[in-house]
Amino acid sequence: MDEKPTTRKGPDFCSLRYGLALIMHFSNFTMITQRVSLSIAIIAMVNSTQQHGLSNASTEGPLANNLSNLSRSIKEFKTRDSVYQWSPEIQGVIFSSINYGIILTLIPSGYLAGIFGAKHMLGTGLLISSLLTLFTPWAADFGVILVIVIRTVQGMAQGMAWTGQFTIWAKWAPPLERSKLTTIAGSGVAFGSFIILCVGGLISQALGWPFIFYIFGSTGCVCCLLWFTVIYDDPMHHPCISVREKEHIVSSLAQQSSSPRRSVPIKAMVRCLPLWAIFTGFFSHFWLCTIIITYLPTYISTVLHVNISNSGVLSSLPFIAASSCTILGGQLADFLLSRNLLRLITVRKLFSSLGLLLPSLCAVALPFVASSYMATIILLILIPGTSNLCDSGFIINTLDVAPRYASFLMGISRGFGLLAGIVSSTATGFLISQDSESGWRNVFFLSAAVNVFGLVFYLMFGQAEIQDWAKERTLTRF
Repeated sequence: MDEKPTTRKGPDFCSLRYGLALIMHFSNFTMITQRVSLSIAIIAMVNSTQQHGLSNASTEGPLANNLSNLSRSIKEFKTRDSVYQWSPEIQGVIFSSINYGIILTLIPSGYLAGIFGAKHMLGTGLLISSLLTLFTPWAADFGVILVIVIRTVQGMAQGMAWTGQFTIWAKWAPPLERSKLTTIAGSGVAFGSFIILCVGGLISQALGWPFIFYIFGSTGCVCCLLWFTVIYDDPMHHPCISVREKEHIVSSLAQQSSSPRRSVPIKAMVRCLPLWAIFTGFFSHFWLCTIIITYLPTYISTVLHVNISNSGVLSSLPFIAASSCTILGGQLADFLLSRNLLRLITVRKLFSSLGLLLPSLCAVALPFVASSYMATIILLILIPGTSNLCDSGFIINTLDVAPRYASFLMGISRGFGLLAGIVSSTATGFLISQDSESGWRNVFFLSAAVNVFGLVFYLMFGQAEIQDWAKERTLTRF
């Protein structure tokens, strides 16, 4: 992969492949909003003061005003003042349950997507996740066990959707445009996190917390219609692609086209240190990212002592930087490659270093600036922003070392990441339940240590050349 293929012209941003990147951006946007919905809603769901506040509010104003009374009655119905006695430990289990589901399906779905195609697998996963999001408020009324089950099954559905994307990009993305296309699609995660955290608190106060799930579950159902209509597994079968674009994609991938169905070389993969470097990077990256995405509203609410509306708005600010850094990082990475300024492995390690080291420094500094409102917000903004520079590093490194097995390996990679998310979510719940101040300090110090370990391992063993076991053979199958 250090030998970069030549192209006749720069990328056409009005081309179909960039349109697919935008649709995938919207799909990622939808899935992350469904995943994070509970993080912002749970502040109201377990807030024992909410019920009293609304009860008092209902006595304000003239009782003779029937219209006002009716309006308040409707609002109380919408708000569904259910108060759930969920301890921080239970909340940690609930938050991590979706990761249990994702990790169960990442590897098999990645393998099956490589065989049968990703379009239907990804679309089906998105549809199931959307429907389960709609049912979450009712599940909460039946008990925490059902919520955990719903979140676990939802995670299984999202696991099907996440890995299928890299099967599509292995056939749609020219090598010199991989960073741009994957980061445009991947930035939907950061943008979705921004939107749900920004408006989730407002929706909770204006309509009631269940409407957070209703709105973003419905958005996912709409996205499914768009997905099944526009997305195709490869450019050869898309009815709307131009002949020029099809020829450009096919010719650029000629030296590393996807192989026919064959057995996966598991033994060779297990012995491959560059793959373990990628897996370790995912584990480290997801450890801190999961904490930020899951616990950021809680951290801002408890440490900065702001209400649910302001907590949601403040929690959304870091993901503006995250979305911007994702796209800009991809543009910069492909610029460095197209101008032959840096080797491919150098680019991967550079962006991996920035994406793991910078957020670690910010996380370590957080406990020491807790008394400063502005400094805390700035550091919280920088953590997701700088962390997303990894998208141009080891996140897409599987497309470099083994494009034939990109989807399968991405499933394993995200499995390691989600394993980190399970451990970090659960550990965070236990740490902050013991003592809030020292608990948060331990959470951030431990996250920084995990990031540094992952970075050192990746710098030592990361590569960008296609591995021998992943190269095309002369055998063909009819």
